[in-house]
Amino acid sequence: METLEFIIYPDGRVKEMVTGVVGTSCEAVTAEIEAHLGKVVSRETTSEFYQTPQQQSSTLSPKSQITHRDWA
Repeated sequence: METLEFIIYPDGRVKEMVTGVVGTSCEAVTAEIEAHLGKVVSRETTSEFYQTPQQQSSTLSPKSQITHRDWA
């Protein structure tokens, strides 16, 4: 599950934390928000940043295919 958490400090600083986003795509997720918030002063990466996204694929063998006759 992708989560964005923001902490807004009394002096106006905003701390943004992203979890559940694997690889560098977290930068794409937050780019528009950061553009509206202002200047990014620092950035800390988590272990998720260095992971490679897993691609899920599904392959059905001819025996495992479901037809409309199986629904009845």
